Amino acid sequence: MYFPVYEYGEFDMDNFIYSLNATMPVFLVMVLGYFLRRINVINDNFAKVSDKLVFQCALPVYVFHDIATCNLTEDLSPGFALFCAGSTVVFFLVIWGLAELFIKDKKEIGSFVQGSFRGSAAVLGIAFAENIYGDAGMVPAMIVASIPLFNIFSVIVLCRSDAGMLTSRASMRYSRILDVLKGIVTNPIIIGIVAGIPFALLHATFPPIVEKTLNSVGALSTPLALISIGAGFQGVEALSRIGYTVWAALIKLVFMPAVFLPLAVCMGFRGAHLIAIMILVGAPSTVSGYIMAKNMNNDYVLSSSIVMVTTLLSSVTITLTVYLLKAFSYI
Repeated sequence: MYFPVYEYGEFDMDNFIYSLNATMPVFLVMVLGYFLRRINVINDNFAKVSDKLVFQCALPVYVFHDIATCNLTEDLSPGFALFCAGSTVVFFLVIWGLAELFIKDKKEIGSFVQGSFRGSAAVLGIAFAENIYGDAGMVPAMIVASIPLFNIFSVIVLCRSDAGMLTSRASMRYSRILDVLKGIVTNPIIIGIVAGIPFALLHATFPPIVEKTLNSVGALSTPLALISIGAGFQGVEALSRIGYTVWAALIKLVFMPAVFLPLAVCMGFRGAHLIAIMILVGAPSTVSGYIMAKNMNNDYVLSSSIVMVTTLLSSVTITLTVYLLKAFSYI
């Protein structure tokens, strides 16, 4: 394994500019969304409609097209898939175990655990990869291996902390669990992934009309989602649970990358594979986690706080991570 030697105080400006080009456009578009909301060019209804359009149409189409046109037999190697899935299982179980030990109010455990382990791989992850490689890179393959586990684990831990679930009759609890599981199966992003796999395995090609249509619809997903995220920031209201928020942010943005990225490097992952793993373990918490927490009677204020703080701080942590990976010639 190659480790370049740098003199003390040496700073590589080229790598720093590369890192800024990879990350800052993502956050600047979010800042634009926040600014447009503050001057009333867009409103809360725009953000809600945009979220729905991205989640139910643009992003599933993007993921479908990216999966359908990739070579799964080469891109989704067993080693890469196992690393992504195995890492997801490990950091979920560790974070949940620690939360059960140290968080006194059990109603906060679900929101804390979900915010600490579940990153925005689909929306922000694809945006980061596009800025680095010009396309989604290995992010769709990582999504195939990990995102279904994200959803399943989120349901499990949120059910554990759902006060209504705990106090309702067994038949009602069973019905609510079925409803949540149905939501996972009918998740548009998961449907897009599953629908794209047969096309990828058959190496099918789309007619030009279909190809251009898919590209046009999929191209909406990243900028529209980023503007919507920026427009939805709630400021001081979301910072009311700062204690657990800080710990969740440290786990999500610092501790997980510090553990799993060196492990990935030692296992030989480089380039687009390593960027996808970086997004898996270091992307900010996903907005859909807030939606799930609110709908499952968990502490949605804490979820909102974690999403906001991790998104803001990730502009620093991800830029630094990309800089280090580039400096050591891993990407």
